[in-house]
Amino acid sequence: MPKRILEMTALEVSRLRVEGSHAVGGVSGLYLRIEGGSRTWVLRYVHMRQRRRMGLGSYPGVTLAAAREAARAAIGLRDAGTDPIKSRRDEREAARLAAAQRLEFDAAAESFISEHESTWRNLKHVQQWRNTLATYASPHFGKVPVSDIDQALVLRALSPIWKTKTETASRLRGRIEQVLDWATAHGHRTGPNPARWRGQLEHILADPDKVAPVKHHEAVPFANLPAVYQQIAAIPGQSARALCFLILTAARSGEVRGMVWNEVDLDAALWIVPAARMKGKKEHRVPLSRQAVQLLMEQTREEHVEHVFPSNRKGPLSDMALTALMRRHELTAVPHGFRSSFRDWAGETTHHPRDAVELCLAHSIDTKTEAAYRRGDMLEKRAAIMQEWADHACPVRSC
Repeated sequence: MPKRILEMTALEVSRLRVEGSHAVGGVSGLYLRIEGGSRTWVLRYVHMRQRRRMGLGSYPGVTLAAAREAARAAIGLRDAGTDPIKSRRDEREAARLAAAQRLEFDAAAESFISEHESTWRNLKHVQQWRNTLATYASPHFGKVPVSDIDQALVLRALSPIWKTKTETASRLRGRIEQVLDWATAHGHRTGPNPARWRGQLEHILADPDKVAPVKHHEAVPFANLPAVYQQIAAIPGQSARALCFLILTAARSGEVRGMVWNEVDLDAALWIVPAARMKGKKEHRVPLSRQAVQLLMEQTREEHVEHVFPSNRKGPLSDMALTALMRRHELTAVPHGFRSSFRDWAGETTHHPRDAVELCLAHSIDTKTEAAYRRGDMLEKRAAIMQEWADHACPVRSC
């Protein structure tokens, strides 16, 4: 017959000082463990033929009466076939998930932006994210837990602007979708994403391309380019020089405006744009035509000024500098449109390989499989294309 342990009183428990485990009675297996100055409650029990030890808290924070009550509850679970330790662990995990799912949309959006902003190209993009969500999403469900956001709430934000501000609404939908996907991945919500387009909102909202057809960048017809180039070349100032160089290289505005002298090798007629300044985050070698080299040789290099086309403050030209110049001189196009002019010219008047033409524009032409085998960037072929393009835009005799 097992030895019956007498129940200690609260006073007797308070007087325990000797290190070790002291059975306090009242519930079989309940001990006060004294070690190194700390006193904690421990319940010993057997479940599925395995000896288990379950902590019940520290004494005197957990009183003798509270420890006995917790021990009786645990033994009750054990007797019903449930391991008390596993049961407590499951309860804590459920509580953690419940708390996580109370994360509000505004907080989730800010966390998503903070995690991803280092991968985005510029601060303007980060600000656009914040402004769009704050203006159109937050008033409807900014304080709503992400776990409670459903299709009705998403539509409440999108529907009022879907036909009047279609491009903004389409971007807003995509950003809401990404934030909610992030929330799902982090355990803050479950179930399908109510902002997803394919198979879901596409059956409710009108096709954005039909509501507001995509407007391509206005471009100068390639046949008119020589006259336009001469008009721009006659305009004084760094913006005009940069725009001429942009035309000759078919580069993007940001690549030209951010261009610094240590990227240029005039002897090799080569401009190497680092990956950090490329849209595709991959270094791009630009072969320079004779006209482009001549334009750079005529640029004044000032001491301590690194940019090839500096602003009045000696930093890079602003992102509106080239566009503003074209507007002032009533040129019905935008700087980016000259890339379209180049593409049309190459496709309609030359027989150069499509891949080489696309590489001139720094477009990706490979699938992942093709990229694994491609090692070169067709520099020599591209040099020939860019020279023909420069001869078309600005014949050497007229430059």
